Amino acid sequence: MTQVLAHITADITPTSANLAFFVLRVTIGVMMFTHGYQKIFLGGRIDGTAGWFTSMGMTGNGRAHAWMAALTETGTGVLMVLGLLTPFAAAGITGIMFVAFWTHRTKWFVFKEGVEYNVVVAVVVAVIATFGGGEWSIDHAFGWMEGFSGWTGMLISVLVGIGVAALQLAVFYRPGRVAAAH
Repeated sequence: MTQVLAHITADITPTSANLAFFVLRVTIGVMMFTHGYQKIFLGGRIDGTAGWFTSMGMTGNGRAHAWMAALTETGTGVLMVLGLLTPFAAAGITGIMFVAFWTHRTKWFVFKEGVEYNVVVAVVVAVIATFGGGEWSIDHAFGWMEGFSGWTGMLISVLVGIGVAALQLAVFYRPGRVAAAH
């Protein structure tokens, strides 16, 4: 295995690795930002998102859930693009993806309202958190988040993200109440 990895990585320079990692981090960040942006400014906006969340079984204030999701998506998207507080940005994205995963867990394919997209995004941000923001990030430029990469970064992304999402689901997710109301 070591020989295979050495052969694969022989042509990778630090610049090409930094560029690839930067492109991955920015792509995920822009995607998350635009998901939040569309909840606020496009389509059904916050009221439409609130209705959709309520229809899936999120009880309580649907508008609060919609705002929380939209602001988490836009905020973590910006943080990820900048490479700022990267493991915590990844935790926010993981949390959003876990709630989406849980509420759509009966199907796999995204075109059938399944979870494949959520799983891929959560895995990608866990990998990003493991490596940190990379050399082309604000975290690196200012020496922030030193000690928050490797296992620590991954655990922040996964455990904090899933922990907060699980708490939200435990308190607010009641799909049976929606089915009984219809």
